[in-house]
Amino acid sequence: MQHSSNIMRHVYGWLLLTPAAILLIAFTHYPTVATFFESTFSKGTSIRPSRFVGIENYELMMEDPIFWKVLVNNLWFAAGTIPASIGLAIAMALLVNKALPGRSFLRLAYFTPTILPMIAVANIWLFFYSPDIGLIDQVLGWFGFSGHNGWFGFSGHNWLGDPSTVLGAIIVMTIWKEAGFFMIFYLAALQHLPPELEEAAKLEGASRWYYFRRVVFPLLMPTTLFVLVNAVLNSFKLVDHLFVLTKGGPDNASNLLLYYIYENAFSYFDTSYAATLTVVLLTMLALMALAQFFFLDKRIHYR
Repeated sequence: MQHSSNIMRHVYGWLLLTPAAILLIAFTHYPTVATFFESTFSKGTSIRPSRFVGIENYELMMEDPIFWKVLVNNLWFAAGTIPASIGLAIAMALLVNKALPGRSFLRLAYFTPTILPMIAVANIWLFFYSPDIGLIDQVLGWFGFSGHNGWFGFSGHNWLGDPSTVLGAIIVMTIWKEAGFFMIFYLAALQHLPPELEEAAKLEGASRWYYFRRVVFPLLMPTTLFVLVNAVLNSFKLVDHLFVLTKGGPDNASNLLLYYIYENAFSYFDTSYAATLTVVLLTMLALMALAQFFFLDKRIHYR
């Protein structure tokens, strides 16, 4: 009787797990395996069907100058967005966690960019970056930071058309979009910190910076690990903004890895090469996630 009860308990547990397992296999594991197999075939056409080529696509990728440029762009993009977004999110969370007048409105203002659709955000910043008539050029023109012969006596800069500024412009927009989202997690973590810690620090005469560095920030590390993983993933999956703002230009100066995959799959119809790039992207993200968990998790204090 006991043995039969244990079997029924196991069956009941597997039945509860089955719906989630089906979704996970259908939308995560199977596409990953299918993508890997797709990357081992050549590009197929109506005249010449695809054939098995092994690692030939990977060899072509290693010789592709655009791939290396896109990869470097993405690494610079990640280096520019991840620390800045996390640092700004912590600063905003510390600010709105205080008893300030209009605190609820300030929290809403910080969080509003997060709930805006990506296409809407891209169009807003497209207006900001437009030469001459854009908000940035207008403000710079009022203060005399631009050249002559434009509106108000000044000519604007083509922020999205200049290879030296386009990636930085995308980075600034992404930080503005993501910092408010990360702020919510830090704000929740700050509100769960015991108030006795701050009182004890004040009695000991600790400065605010010392209290934050020695007490608050270490206790925020579990949240930081979670935010860091999400920030890394976000930095490698930007497509919508590039589609509206630059389409990867000029001369691939703002092209990122996922958008390059999109181009190969839906513009050039080379799904095999797109699958090859996807495998590389998934491998990079998996290695970075494992590194974060194995190296940072050991330095994190969980209460």
